[in-house]
Amino acid sequence: MDFAEALAYLDDHASYDKTGRIESPTLDRMRRLVQVMGDPQLAYPVIHVTGTNGKGSTTQMITRLLMAHGLTVGTYTSPHLERLNERIARNAEPISDEEFAEQIAAIANLEAIAGVRPTYFEAVTAAAFRWFADVAVDVAVVEVGLLGRWDATNVCEAQVAVITNIGMDHNEFAGPTLDDIAREKAGIVKPGSAVVIGETDPELVQIFVEAGGATQFVRGEQFEVVENQLALGGRFVGIRTPTTVYSEVFVPLHGRHQADNASAALTAVEAFFAAPLADATMREGFAEVVIPGRFEVMGRQPLVIVDGAHNPPGADVASAVFFEDFDPAGMRYLVVGCLQGRNPGEMLGALRADEFDVVLTCTAPSPRGLPAAQLTEAAIALGCDEVIECSTVEQACARAIRLAGADDAVLVTGSLYVVGAARPAVRQLLP
Repeated sequence: MDFAEALAYLDDHASYDKTGRIESPTLDRMRRLVQVMGDPQLAYPVIHVTGTNGKGSTTQMITRLLMAHGLTVGTYTSPHLERLNERIARNAEPISDEEFAEQIAAIANLEAIAGVRPTYFEAVTAAAFRWFADVAVDVAVVEVGLLGRWDATNVCEAQVAVITNIGMDHNEFAGPTLDDIAREKAGIVKPGSAVVIGETDPELVQIFVEAGGATQFVRGEQFEVVENQLALGGRFVGIRTPTTVYSEVFVPLHGRHQADNASAALTAVEAFFAAPLADATMREGFAEVVIPGRFEVMGRQPLVIVDGAHNPPGADVASAVFFEDFDPAGMRYLVVGCLQGRNPGEMLGALRADEFDVVLTCTAPSPRGLPAAQLTEAAIALGCDEVIECSTVEQACARAIRLAGADDAVLVTGSLYVVGAARPAVRQLLP
């Protein structure tokens, strides 16, 4: 099997990725698949990360902190932006095409032996677990794909379980209350887990405290952000962990929320080692953090930013960072597309679309992409001054950048699928 054949195999096994529906959530297929592989996910310790927003950033921060300590780190994330290989990395380097194809071929060969037909996500997750065992990582940092309890990643045994926060999202699978969502996410907590709880609502915190972990570290009690200042290219933050107060730490990411993610990441790494990190190690780890597609500045004149905010809580954060941290002086252009299942009015309201001079709507490049016409209708209803409907992300980006002057700003957001299509398009459009 070569790389193209591996992609074809996965496409043939796609269900949720095409329809957005999960017929019957279960871990039975995944448990059987890893069982016939010899349970590779148990060959190394795991830090398991879930949450409504921030889990991708927190996962990358944990990875860099562990790498700075000298460990070989496997990282599993989803979705990818431009290439599927991005989901599986060793020391922040994506798996090669050849190694990826080898792992998917192994999964394909095991279908008959296991007697199950894995989904796209199950196959990729199993491939990641197998590869991490093959390359002998010291630790794996695993990001949950959807909620937690029934997620394919939840066949691992988390030494540290991290919950960034809880918001209303994926209500087609969990809800209708935040308590329901929290209980689903609490499913990643195992009896031996140290649990890092970034959520602050007391009722939700209690759900995680009672989930059965060995120890709990709660934001505002055992850890917190004590300093959070805007800096050139990111933030200067201060973090109190259960063991130490770290001051004037530079985190090269935009937005106040990244300090919260940094505090959870640092606490998770301390819990993993059961010891504080050396100051130099901590600073080196944070300094190396790179998170493509999360408030990523791709151009300066005009200012062009891409951000994968994909739900109203994330959109609210994205708009706050855009208007408050950057405060562009010129015209403001919003390129937006999202997936079905999102309320377009809520998404645009959270993005403060009516405060942009021009809104360019597009259809996210996914079988689950919300038609641009529905976003256009919602933008007009919100009272946006000028709305331009485009058929594709590339077309919307080209139009926005063509209209924008040197002092203007363009924000591209609404979905990681939108950002994944925008990044190569923007690179071609800007000098």
